[in-house]
Formats: sequence, structure tokens, C-alpha cells
Amino acid sequence: MEVRSRDDAEAFTTLDGSTIRVLLDSALGGAANQSLAEASLAAGQSTQRHYHARSEEIYVFLEGGGEMEVEGEAREVGPGDSVLIPPGAWHELTAGAEGARFLCCCAPPYSDDDTFFA
Repeated sequence: MEVRSRDDAEAFTTLDGSTIRVLLDSALGGAANQSLAEASLAAGQSTQRHYHARSEEIYVFLEGGGEMEVEGEAREVGPGDSVLIPPGAWHELTAGAEGARFLCCCAPPYSDDDTFFA
């Protein structure tokens, strides 16, 4: 059984500008087909608009929220909301006044090589 504590996951800033803690992936935990990370943005902070050619993502909002845009469609999101981001879909998140904390599941696992910007 693989169990990894969030407290053991070191935070770092990704290419899109969010702060990430990798919880499980192929390097940390042996997950072969997906990755799971906790991401956060400060109040008013945005990710850089981007897409992943191979990875499908699911964001699950835990705290705060903001405006989520996927392929030109924007909606307000908050705690308890889940967002599907298909492979190849341009997306961006702008955190609201409380910031945003969310889980990000990627299948196949997240890779910098699969992240593309305008």
C-alpha cells in the first residue's frame, strides 16, 4: 500500500504559475497512469493560459475558488466543484478574493513536456 502525507510533499511553482505539492505520481508513489497534486493560487493570481496535448485533467476545488476558463467558456467555481479539462483544451484559472486550493488529477501523469503556452 502506498500512503504519502501532504506534509511530506515539498511545494514548488509550476510552469503555469501555480504552487504545487505532488501527492502521488510515477516518481513519488509509483502511480503509473495518473498523477495527483494539490495546487494553490493566492488571491487574484492567475495561471498562465495553457494546454496539455496528452493529459486529461480534473480539478477539485477544496477552498476558495475563482473564475475557471476552459476553451473560451468561463464559470465561477468554488469548494466542492469539479472541472474536467480534456486533452488539448486551453485553460486558465484566476483565483478569487480568498485564493484557491484544489486537487489536480492528470492522466496520463503531468509532464512539463506536455504543457504548451501561447
